[in-house]
Amino acid sequence: MDIYTIIAIGLGLAMDAFAVSLAYGLSFEDRQHVDAFKVSAAFGVFQAGMPVLGWLGGRALKAWIAPIAPWLALVVLGFLGGKMILGAWKDEEHFRISTQFRVLMVLALATSIDALAVGLLIALLGAPLGLPIAIFGVVTFVVSYAGIVGGFELKNLLRNAGRRVVQAVGGLILVGIGVRILVGHLMQA
Repeated sequence: MDIYTIIAIGLGLAMDAFAVSLAYGLSFEDRQHVDAFKVSAAFGVFQAGMPVLGWLGGRALKAWIAPIAPWLALVVLGFLGGKMILGAWKDEEHFRISTQFRVLMVLALATSIDALAVGLLIALLGAPLGLPIAIFGVVTFVVSYAGIVGGFELKNLLRNAGRRVVQAVGGLILVGIGVRILVGHLMQA
């Protein structure tokens, strides 16, 4: 596998993390570089780690995790997105997606499940694993950080549209990602 192919795969794998990061940015009231770093690091570490699991675990691990992963992604992302959407229309305090460790781990897992299959593919091709996982992790970190900053800046640009609309858009993004992951899984079955 050449470096351009690895980078292209890394960008493809990072798109779910980017969309969730965009929703994070939309939920931030002010610029939060520490939280942006935490979210991006969690997504990058999982995006690098899941191919290792796929490579090590082979078909057995994929067979166990693949059937439940899309449902897990739908439930987690649907819950967070639904909460953002409902919170946008209530007179509650601004909803902010949590950056607590357990929430980050679940979101990072939900957005990196497809990297498990890529690890299996790398093993089947007999390609070395070191460079791809490093690139996947770095690309996902950079793309996620850009998504958070972009979401925050987009919210500021759209502030005239109202906090409620922007927050609802962030929630719709999360729900949409969850649905896309599940539909993609069901179409392959």
